[in-house]
Amino acid sequence: MPTDLNTVPRSTAPLRWPVEPAQGGWYTDAEHGAAHQVFAESADWRTGWRPEPYVSRFEEAFAAHAGAGFAVAFNSGGTALEMVLHDLQLAPGDEVISCALNFVGAHVAVIGQCGTLILAEPDPLSLNLDPSDTERVITPRTRVILLTHWNGMAADVRPFLDLAQRHPHPVHGPPLVIVDAARACGGTTPSGAPVGAEGWATIFSFETKKLMTTLGQGGMVTTNDPGLEERLRRLRTYGRSRHWGTNQLMTKAQAAVGLIQLARLDEMNDARIAQAHRRTTALADIPELTPPPVLHGRRHLYYRHNLLVPDTWAGAGRNDLMDVLAERYGLGSIVNDPPTYLGHDLVRHHTAGQRCPRAEQLAARLLCPCSHPQISRPEEEQINDAIRHATADVARSRG
Repeated sequence: MPTDLNTVPRSTAPLRWPVEPAQGGWYTDAEHGAAHQVFAESADWRTGWRPEPYVSRFEEAFAAHAGAGFAVAFNSGGTALEMVLHDLQLAPGDEVISCALNFVGAHVAVIGQCGTLILAEPDPLSLNLDPSDTERVITPRTRVILLTHWNGMAADVRPFLDLAQRHPHPVHGPPLVIVDAARACGGTTPSGAPVGAEGWATIFSFETKKLMTTLGQGGMVTTNDPGLEERLRRLRTYGRSRHWGTNQLMTKAQAAVGLIQLARLDEMNDARIAQAHRRTTALADIPELTPPPVLHGRRHLYYRHNLLVPDTWAGAGRNDLMDVLAERYGLGSIVNDPPTYLGHDLVRHHTAGQRCPRAEQLAARLLCPCSHPQISRPEEEQINDAIRHATADVARSRG
């Protein structure tokens, strides 16, 4: 199977458009005003930078927006996922199933919390975790199904909840469904539920590239389990004098900006969706490119606008296209994401012997040219022309 994934073009020196945007959600005067207010009031030595009441307000607003009972803020999405997994006290041999196509952070977190990472194939259309392949690899040792809403495409959570019920762990009961929604904040699943309302816990990231961002870092967990909510609050604040814990608090400035970003999230996502649909329409007649699917009944947020080249271009042909886009047309692109075991030594070692051929083949066909809602219409037309001409260039060179 192809393993040459070339996650960025060979040369990025001449790029007019970077391989990916450095910021996802963008700021207005409202965010700047909120940050200024926090800075001004925190200058008083009696007040300082204690996070309340801003963090509580942000958590309450976020829980309501996500349709969840509770929301708990963290200093990053990565630490949020680690603490949810830590709460399970995974023992050696406890298995966590996750899609091979993923950001490495999710799989590193599983390994770091002593879970045995079990990889499953993506669905060939949505590129989200395939329920059928998940059932193939589930065992009596499975504690967690870690489901990712990959690149903004909301997955259907219900098949995994049903699957968990059919395959209970002999001690702990049905495996828990934990959802990674780092790239799908504000989305809607096929059941009509907001992303964050389904599953035992859903993790969000507000890192700089995400759909909304809180000064470059930040995270949130939503859940309907009051016990988990209470334990997460202990874990992020040194155990509240009784249990193990550490300091993973969100700052008041992050929360203040997060409240504004949340209020603007649907507006920003609408702009992202409209821009992605325009690109899909502009590229629809290029036979060598398959644009992201439009699946009805869910809100696809296009964190990345994925393109797939033909099977015959997998690996080398896709890499040629990324290089031509960069070197001749100044357009950067990235592979979001290759199978984690092909790009991270720890995951490769931990999953030795596991292979996901479908994931490898899809990743070898995948590229994500730079895309962002704030790219102007004239620039977007130039980008689409670049993709069209570069694809034709590669097609001619390949005969």
